[in-house]
Amino acid sequence: MPDKKTIGKKEAEKLERIAFILKTVAHPLRLGIVHLLEQHSQLSVSEICTMLGSEQSLTSHHLQNMRLKGILHAERDGRSMLYTLKERDVSSIISCLENCNCNM
Repeated sequence: MPDKKTIGKKEAEKLERIAFILKTVAHPLRLGIVHLLEQHSQLSVSEICTMLGSEQSLTSHHLQNMRLKGILHAERDGRSMLYTLKERDVSSIISCLENCNCNM
């Protein structure tokens, strides 16, 4: 019988981090937000709503959730908030999933 290896602490922590990121962005609107912020350095809520065709209250809810979980950074600009992608690993993970040859 082949020798089975266990997952080390570092590998387990890496998997936890990936799972956390996937859970946080696992919604079509959140994925759309991440996609837009990959293309634009920063966007306001109204710009995101216009580009995605989404309601402001729902979009704001998702933006706040991702900000609280450390995926996005928000900065006040007068009366509006500008959002940027804080967690760049999100892009790598999503890109990997988009490029896989899964039967989707």
